[in-house]
Amino acid sequence: MNFQKVLSFLWETAKLVLISLIIILPIRYFVVQPFFVLGASMEPTFTDGDYLIINELTYLTTGEPTRGDVVVFKYPYDQSKYYIKRIVGLPGEIVVIADDGVTIKNKEHPEGFALNEEYLPPNRETYGNATVALGNDEYYVLGDNRGASSDSRMWGPLKREFITGKVLLRAFPFEKAELFMD
Repeated sequence: MNFQKVLSFLWETAKLVLISLIIILPIRYFVVQPFFVLGASMEPTFTDGDYLIINELTYLTTGEPTRGDVVVFKYPYDQSKYYIKRIVGLPGEIVVIADDGVTIKNKEHPEGFALNEEYLPPNRETYGNATVALGNDEYYVLGDNRGASSDSRMWGPLKREFITGKVLLRAFPFEKAELFMD
């Protein structure tokens, strides 16, 4: 009688584990993904050691990335590494970096407009001088901490295929937990 109870317990436990895996694994691999921030390139928005949850489904269901989105992507020159940056330039636009700021030229603004970057601390300058025309599947990404960021200013536009997802949640540290929804 005792042996039957043990077998029954083991069978119920195995079913619970199997059902949990069937539910959790697809969510983990196709919907959301954890990501640790390493380095200072996105300070003060995200700091070294922040634990983020990335929404991988957003761009499959709602369309393309938009200006201001903070995205995680595979570094184009070493796809084993992931980077986190903010999108400032969209496909088909011209991004001009000069006079410590960013200007965007597009169909709606052929003369260009100065990018309003309210997420940056006051007096945070964008170093560099560049004019880059983006292709139909290219984005221009910058770190919020412009002086400590390896970004499109150094290695060029980011192709859409490398974007993994958009930041959904800062889960840790707990006192800074925040949901990032538009």
